[in-house]
Amino acid sequence: MAAATVDGAAAVAARRYSTQQQQQPQPQQHHNQPKLGTTLHLLAGGVAGAVSKTCTAPLARLTILFQVQGMHSDVATMRNTSIWREASRIVYEEGLRAFWKGNLVTIAHRLPYSSISFYTYERYKNWLQMIPGLDSNGGLGADVGVRMVGGGLSGITAASLTYPLDLVRTRLAAQTNTAYYRGISHALFAICRDEGPRGLYKGLGPTLLGVGPSIAISFSVYETLRSHWLLERPCDSPIFISLACGSLSGVASSTFTFPLDLVRRRKQLEGAAGRANVYKTGLVGTFGHIIQTEGYRGLYRGILPEYCKVVPSVGLIFMTYETLKSMFTEGASDE
Repeated sequence: MAAATVDGAAAVAARRYSTQQQQQPQPQQHHNQPKLGTTLHLLAGGVAGAVSKTCTAPLARLTILFQVQGMHSDVATMRNTSIWREASRIVYEEGLRAFWKGNLVTIAHRLPYSSISFYTYERYKNWLQMIPGLDSNGGLGADVGVRMVGGGLSGITAASLTYPLDLVRTRLAAQTNTAYYRGISHALFAICRDEGPRGLYKGLGPTLLGVGPSIAISFSVYETLRSHWLLERPCDSPIFISLACGSLSGVASSTFTFPLDLVRRRKQLEGAAGRANVYKTGLVGTFGHIIQTEGYRGLYRGILPEYCKVVPSVGLIFMTYETLKSMFTEGASDE
């Protein structure tokens, strides 16, 4: 979730960069450059998301392990757990490669997620602009509103269509010493066998609830910070401003939506490896159970590695997306 979603962070950041580039006046010499096609835009966004996820996979796995610590363990034994202790445990018990456990399915999820998100974002934006008052003559407020609503809808659509891969990724990353799932295909088969097809969509509710607000907050914070920065320091590098404001918007989004992300992860692990269900109620009941057993701090278990992940993740997305876009544009110019 930006986290959330920053989990939608890759597609959102790439969309933000593309939107900013379209809004900024381009120098005259660029007018004759070929327009980058939809397929190459989708490819650049998908690859950028995959690269970012791969580079920040260790922090992502630490976040997941912290988020699910209170499910089947005595919470009191987890109070002294730190990022360093957990990282050391992984290296000692599972080896260095374990930091990337579940990363293959992450990439398999990120590529279609980004593609669907890009495609539906453009469609939703075009449809929204057909509504009176939201067209190009509606002013800055209408334009921001179209981007926020279109981004939220595209995130919900992409999350719904690719959710089983997200669930499998969580379960693979949450495995420690005992590996119940041997890979992507085995995990999909085992979940359907043990929990039924509906098991592939456990935790979808909090995921969809978190995607919309996450993207809305990300857009709002980013636009506000960027406008103020450009007003106060107009000579600063636009790329640096985008990276800094994008990272801060990711932190703000993660802070607000992290409890939903935590509940999503735990619901995804319900019934995994034949274990009994911990949360026998709906979304509200799950929140109440966590607060009762772990306190309000339990809703933010794992937020520190999430913060550490957000900043480099957004920076890598912007950098990779910009580099690939330039490469594709230059390649089209040479043809």
